[in-house]
Amino acid sequence: MGERGGAPILSTLQISLAIIGGLVLALVVAHGAWSARKNLPRQPEPDPVAAEPAGDASFDTQPEREEPGFDRDSSLDTLAALTAPEKKTGLDALIDVIAPVAVDSVVSGEAALAAMPGARRAGSKPFAIEGLSVTTGAWETPKPGQRYSAFQAGVQLTNRTGALNEIEFSEFVMKAQAFADAIDGQPEFPDMLDAVARARELDQFASAHDAQLSFTLRAKHTAWSPGYVQQSAAKQGFVAGAIPGRMVLPASQSGHHAPILGLAFDAMAALAEDPEQTALRELTLSLDVPQVLRSEQPFVRMCEAAIALAASMDGVIIDDQGQPIRPATMEVIHADLEQLYDTLEGRDMPAGSALGRRLFS
Repeated sequence: MGERGGAPILSTLQISLAIIGGLVLALVVAHGAWSARKNLPRQPEPDPVAAEPAGDASFDTQPEREEPGFDRDSSLDTLAALTAPEKKTGLDALIDVIAPVAVDSVVSGEAALAAMPGARRAGSKPFAIEGLSVTTGAWETPKPGQRYSAFQAGVQLTNRTGALNEIEFSEFVMKAQAFADAIDGQPEFPDMLDAVARARELDQFASAHDAQLSFTLRAKHTAWSPGYVQQSAAKQGFVAGAIPGRMVLPASQSGHHAPILGLAFDAMAALAEDPEQTALRELTLSLDVPQVLRSEQPFVRMCEAAIALAASMDGVIIDDQGQPIRPATMEVIHADLEQLYDTLEGRDMPAGSALGRRLFS
């Protein structure tokens, strides 16, 4: 009887233990899934909607976020009407060494193009040849079907690689002389020492007035997926760039191809086999000041974009040392940039103009 009576009790115990074990296993699996989901980077919304502020996300951990005191309706808004007319994109004595090339008779565009050198650089400096159109009376890059009564060859005095040096000047002379010989022209070159001295002076000015700014946005808590970053940036007007991991804020004025701002994150994350499983903790907003028109208010828009992204993505804006950037710091940078704009305009090389973009390239 004992054995027969004990069998049901043992079976019930085994069943109870099996049930408890199953529950524990289910809890372990559920906890693992929850932990894995918790640690996943933030994903883009299936149906994008307007971004909502994420509470306390700001420059630091203070509960209330201070906004920089920029006035979008301030005197900067009048600059579009005051901006100097855009200069032609060709050679300009302000930033180029120019050698006139006289010809005895009119030269066809086809003949000029055939005589052009293959490489349009002298060392690291842009090299160009222009013809004086018989039809329009304007200087232009030679074109088929046109006729030219004179030519000029030029090389840029300086760019971000440094000032024109003696070797580059000599290469410029060789290229220009070869072109002139091919069209039976007579070039007139400036003195090399004078040209190099001009180049050094302009390079010193450009080096002292170049400005490339960046803000880093760092995730406070949960990391971001590339798709989440792209979706959040798109809400601020950014579009995909030509390089993986890069987005740009396009210029609002036609004819200006340089973007207002750049946004970059790890390119390897964008190229990953499963990018949405890749965790990003930082992105960078950048502004190349001399490349963008002042009337675009690029720094104001950079600050606004950084603040909006920090709020919507639960991030903090930091400097190169990892310290939060506060509104007062932004105000100081803004004031310095206003002086820079004034100086560039005083040299007839406004930020975003054809000359400005060439000089700071």
